[in-house]
Order: sequence, then structure tokens, then C-alpha cells
Amino acid sequence: MKRILTGVALATTAALATATPAMAAAPKEPVAALKQVYAAGKGVKFTERTTVGKGGTRDVFVRRSGTLQFGKPGIAASDITGKFNISLSDLGELPEGETGEMLKAMATPERTVRVGTTSYLSGGIWASMLPEGQTWFKAAKGPTGGLTGTFGQPLNLAESATLKTLLKGAKPISGGYAGKTKVSDVWKVSPWLRASWLSKPSAKALKSTISWKITVNSAGLPTRLVSTFNGAVLGGEDVVSVDTRYTGWGGAVSIKAPKEEVTDTFENGEDDLSNLNIPLGSLAG
Repeated sequence: MKRILTGVALATTAALATATPAMAAAPKEPVAALKQVYAAGKGVKFTERTTVGKGGTRDVFVRRSGTLQFGKPGIAASDITGKFNISLSDLGELPEGETGEMLKAMATPERTVRVGTTSYLSGGIWASMLPEGQTWFKAAKGPTGGLTGTFGQPLNLAESATLKTLLKGAKPISGGYAGKTKVSDVWKVSPWLRASWLSKPSAKALKSTISWKITVNSAGLPTRLVSTFNGAVLGGEDVVSVDTRYTGWGGAVSIKAPKEEVTDTFENGEDDLSNLNIPLGSLAG
């Protein structure tokens, strides 16, 4: 019996010794964990909502969902659908003409497929601006999430440089990390943010801070991010909060650019997004 017990003990010890390196190989540090899932054809999914308000009153302003596809350096493509939290009844009596049609279109979802730095925009306001028979507007060096992307999550945790920047000086909390980061620091390291906001923030806005809280799973990968910042960064007055949930890190993803019904000019002949006059004030007011 003694020899049997000794044999079992030795076998158990050997099994534990063999298992230990594999268990230790799973990184707990978020940046290292993120870099391990960077691979062509892999990615992550997310859902999020943006709320705005003052004091105890908060309202949902934008809802978004999407998929990010990785390449070895990081994000290679994305497919995002977003919608302002408004309906036609919310808009009331609309002005006649182009402005009224644009506001009506903004009450419908928009979709942005981005491959490399080329964006394909469909639905939402874009549907009201495209020539007949065309579904997608192609924009070189275009936005990551169309118009609603401006109000989406400014901190993309799928970017290793962004995640690394956030974690500098962050404090560990139960289930993750929390901290504050200057807009200028994120703007400097995040191609995603620079492509998401339709214009560069003012010098004052760049000096402002974003408060955030990250929840991670046992492998160190983010599962939730909540960021809060002053709406003045986006030209508003209310406090903005964005709650993003991540799922399926490292899952198979394939995002392709649309091939049909694609145009690079609007119905009016314009081809530059910076020339658009979009009545956002009518939505926020």
C-alpha cells in the first residue's frame, strides 16, 4: 500500500509540474494578452452605448455594435453599425428640403466597413446623399464609424499602444484597472481616434481628461470599458459616458470591402467629407 501511495504521489507531482508551465504561459498583463491574439483573420466583437447628461439625468444618445479584424500589427479592418437614439417622432416637424431629408435619414442606422484606411459608408445620412442606384460611399482615409462613430468609444482597447498608454499610472481595482488619461496622450498614439473624430480637437480639448474603468478576464483581455469625459471635447456641454463590452477575442473574422453599388462622389458632386454641413445641433437640442 505504501508503495502504491508513493507512486500516486509521484505521478501527481509529475502531472502538476507538467501543467504549471502551460498555466503560467497565459499572460495576465493586458497588453501582453492583447498582442497574443493579434493574428490575420482573427478579431473581436463589441457592443456599446453612449449616454449624455448632467447631474442624475442621463439619456442614451448612440448605440453601436461591430467587429474588429486583426492583422499582425493590430487592427486591419472593421465593420460597425451605429444609430442615434432618435425616431422620426422625436424630430417633430422637419424643415423642407435637404436639411429635413438629412435629419430624417439620421433616424436610421448607418454602417461603416473600413479596410485598411479606406471607409465604405452606407445607410443613415449617407443614403440621402448618394446618387440613385448607389449604396456605398467610398472614402480614402475615411472615418472608422461614420457619423455615429464621432460619439462612440474614444478609447479603442484593441490598439496595444492605446491600452499601454491607459495603463501608465493606472490603479488596479477589483476585476481590472481604473485611471484618467489626457485626450492629447490618446490622440498621439491612437490612429483609431484620429480617424474616428471628424476634426482635430481644440488645444483646450486636448488638455482635458478621460476617466475610465477597464474590466479584464482571467487571460487579461478586456471585457468591458466605461469612459467618461466632458462633452466640450466634442463641442457639446453635457457629460459623455461610453460603455463598451467586448466578446470573442481571437475568434475568426473576415471583413471584405463592398464591390458593388460603390461610388466616391455624392449626388451633388462633392467627394470630400470635410465639406459636409451636418445639422447635429438639431439632434442634440
